[in-house]
Amino acid sequence: MAPGVSAAAEGRAQAKLSTVETARGPVEVARVGAGEPVLFIHGTPGGWDSSVAMGRFLVGAGFELIAASRPGYLGTPLANLRSIDAQADLHAALLDALGRERAGVVTWSGGGPAGYRLAVRHSERVSALVAFAAVAHALPEPKASAEERLVMKTAAGNWLLRFLTAHVPHQVVSATLRAEGDLSKEELKELVAEMFDDERRRELVLNMAGVVGDYPVRRAGIENDWMQLGRITTLELERIETPTLVVNGSADADVPPEHSGYAATAIPDAERLIMDRGTHLCLFVHPEAEAAQARVVEKLRS
Repeated sequence: MAPGVSAAAEGRAQAKLSTVETARGPVEVARVGAGEPVLFIHGTPGGWDSSVAMGRFLVGAGFELIAASRPGYLGTPLANLRSIDAQADLHAALLDALGRERAGVVTWSGGGPAGYRLAVRHSERVSALVAFAAVAHALPEPKASAEERLVMKTAAGNWLLRFLTAHVPHQVVSATLRAEGDLSKEELKELVAEMFDDERRRELVLNMAGVVGDYPVRRAGIENDWMQLGRITTLELERIETPTLVVNGSADADVPPEHSGYAATAIPDAERLIMDRGTHLCLFVHPEAEAAQARVVEKLRS
């Protein structure tokens, strides 16, 4: 890494960003690395940038990371792609446009339903599925506090979050991990202390805070996600035939661990990895994160 260049900035610089015309509409997509393809489906909020940050370990393991912005996020228009099934079909169309017959899929958080439905509706396109802290059934939008609405949904709040990220990163990392997990004060303090000196982990958490502080170009996708997530009746998980690994933290405060338990039970022969006292970001920020990432890589190569 060049002196003075952060891991996040380096990852973004290496990404080949383009708008790909598919049979179902344009998709903004970043591609990093070379090898067998892995499609990373981001959460709520998100975009290609958050997937690039999260997917660096896949690039390091020899995969090509395909990081697409879902409809309503950044450069992918929402248009008539509001439903979860429409988004699943769009991902299949993206693989067509990229000339990829099959790909591994990692689906996270609010992007979980689109990943699950991709495996149901286009099973022949998905070589392996990793669902990390993924929504598996209806999830109503949580009621945000006045402070949360200020920070996440106003220009002043977004500016403040970006300012704090640049000038007091330790405070932002601590606040982000506190929001992502149901941890005691001692657990949170220990987790922050363990990971803060690790540049890649620190940069990933700060990247996610930056995504939250970039609301205007993600607003359409966020609002649509919550509308769709609250309306789920069934994702037909029992129809998934793809080899599947379900990963979650036991202290996730964003997507209750019960979602992963439900998915692991419903999907035939699914494996499950529970990360003890892990938050919503435990695949990246946890004492056993590297071992968990190795298991994800193993599943994608199976």
